[in-house]
Amino acid sequence: MIAINIETIRQKYEDQIMGLPNVTGVGIGEKAGKKVIKVFVTQKFPESELQPQDIVPKSLEEYETDVEEIGTVTAQTL
Repeated sequence: MIAINIETIRQKYEDQIMGLPNVTGVGIGEKAGKKVIKVFVTQKFPESELQPQDIVPKSLEEYETDVEEIGTVTAQTL
């Protein structure tokens, strides 16, 4: 079996993940020395407070996800 590139997986699921409430971005990062798909949210909530369809999946194909709270994102002027 050929491993699929993490960028390909990120692109494949980006629109779906970006459609979840509170999600502001999707990227690639590292956790415990392994590549993961990062999901950036304005605020983290316990799964018990979310509807099942609003929970970020624990993994996307063979790559784990890592949800990171980054607050509200705003454009900055130079």
